[in-house]
Amino acid sequence: MSDLPRRWDPMTSVQRDLSDSVYHGDKWQDRHWLNVPGPFYTGQTDTCWTGRIYAPRNVLYGGEHYNEFVYRQPKSPSEVESLLEAADADPFDGYACDGDSRWTAEAVRAWWSGRGKVTEHLAQLLAEYTSEGAPSQSADPAEGVRDFLTYLATDLATDLRRYVFRLENGLYPADDDALPHL
Repeated sequence: MSDLPRRWDPMTSVQRDLSDSVYHGDKWQDRHWLNVPGPFYTGQTDTCWTGRIYAPRNVLYGGEHYNEFVYRQPKSPSEVESLLEAADADPFDGYACDGDSRWTAEAVRAWWSGRGKVTEHLAQLLAEYTSEGAPSQSADPAEGVRDFLTYLATDLATDLRRYVFRLENGLYPADDDALPHL
């Protein structure tokens, strides 16, 4: 049984002064296309691959420059804290947590309908990270890619439906609330 309230919102675990200063601003226009819709996302981050050190269940590397992106929104206060630690470690201050004021239900649905491009990119990353002669530091990102692929095929649709409910109703759904379609 979880100690979290039925309608837990990850933003309740972010200190107000953090969300008002460091983790929002002009990052939305530079948003990494692989970010999963939700309150947390990345814009331009470094390429030092430090995000998974702090938030291995939430952060991965990809895209043209192998920047960090949020592939799973936090589901507990400890995951929020881990994600904030990853953000603190990024010297470019590329993380943001103002996605709730940026995403719309239509934009979430559009992201979901374009998930084939995400899956294709992840398959390419996995092949690269697991190829013969790949650097040893590629093993952890390869594990993250496998996790993201599994998430895309299983629970992500429900999580996005819950997020669309939150965007349309101002709070996350209770267990008996009907979820909107993607």
